[in-house]
Amino acid sequence: MQTWVFTDEAGAKSTALEALTKARSFDGDLAAVYAGQASDDIVAALGAHGASKVFHIDPGDALPAAGVTAALAALVAEHGPDLLLFGQGYTDRDVAGRLSARLDRPVLAGAVDIVVEGGGVRVMNEILGGTTIIETAFEGEGPWIAVVRPKSFAAEPGGQATPDVVSVAMPDPGPATIVERHEEPATGPKLEEANIVVSGGRGMGTEEAFGAIEELAGILGAAVGATRAVVDAGWVPYSLQVGQTGKTVKPSVYVALGISGAMQHAVGMKDAGTIISVNKDEEAPIFGISDLGIVGDVHKVLPQLLEALQARG
Repeated sequence: MQTWVFTDEAGAKSTALEALTKARSFDGDLAAVYAGQASDDIVAALGAHGASKVFHIDPGDALPAAGVTAALAALVAEHGPDLLLFGQGYTDRDVAGRLSARLDRPVLAGAVDIVVEGGGVRVMNEILGGTTIIETAFEGEGPWIAVVRPKSFAAEPGGQATPDVVSVAMPDPGPATIVERHEEPATGPKLEEANIVVSGGRGMGTEEAFGAIEELAGILGAAVGATRAVVDAGWVPYSLQVGQTGKTVKPSVYVALGISGAMQHAVGMKDAGTIISVNKDEEAPIFGISDLGIVGDVHKVLPQLLEALQARG
């Protein structure tokens, strides 16, 4: 089994390392396809997690998807990998879809597990808010393409730290180029990597009240998360959204304040180690997945919690 894991700069420190760790169990050749500016640290991380070779495609200032897909399709024709794994980042999904169209091969998305057995590949997916797992097998000729859900596997080193790096020519991307980049300022732990996440929902009431979420996160050394309703209201940026259309997190502790626990949010945080929730509705779905639940008004509970934590120094 020859497996390739695609990544770019955004996923090289998380999802790609998780996928490489899983792919080491497939007992075959394992390589990474990296799109972006290379660095010794990124190459070493990919190698340490199992990649014996790194195909490097540098899109420069071009919008990456079209040119990277063309370069990757040429690599596939030359080397014939059996399985290509992508993350759920923007570039990953864009390239996976374009590659599927070029190669006329299907894509199985949202994989939470992958089984390689008897020369075939089966992909497990969660449906109905994670309450049911379905299993789908690829048929026909490869390469097979799967998009892996973040946090499905633990990223564990166990490969070689210095893989071979193969520079791949980038085809002419055409006139579309990136003329400006903007990075949102961030403080505290990254949401996807945080050990503790404090999230607020529509039950916080107002943008001003949501500030208490950030205060609690600061005291706990936690990352701030939010539901889609909060993001849609403009209280916080989309980068903080947890759920089906946001990010998947798997912290040791997840604190849900004023969150009802709708399926769309639950799929992004239900696998946290310990879930603590506060909601005034005792029938709220969030209590069904919580380890500790407080039925009460978050506007009364949260100030008391902040006061107690501040008193402890």
